[in-house]
Amino acid sequence: QVQLVESGGGLVQPGGSLRLSCAASGSIFMINAMGWYRQAPEKQRELVARITAGHSIDYADSVKGRFTISRENAKNTVHLQMNSLKPEDTDVYYCNALGYTNLRKVFDQWGQGTQVTVSS
Repeated sequence: QVQLVESGGGLVQPGGSLRLSCAASGSIFMINAMGWYRQAPEKQRELVARITAGHSIDYADSVKGRFTISRENAKNTVHLQMNSLKPEDTDVYYCNALGYTNLRKVFDQWGQGTQVTVSS
């Protein structure tokens, strides 16, 4: 069993910053990739940023240059530093982790989601 706990969402004015964090715990052998996705009501969940164990990174075009993803492998933790936030960044942000449990079974786990609201 693998659990993800997210923190750091909230309300911020346009141009402001927020930092999201996600910690994975449980029966983890290794995590291949951790990432952040976001979803607005009645829309599909979309990738924001993802980082692999080897620190290969992908960003959505809409956040490049504004968001930075980082990872602490020893702590099974991923962070998303969000700067220059825009109203269109308002969404529920979900953490995702893909890896193997101690029984060498694949897991693809989602966090509960954290609301990010950018508004004046």
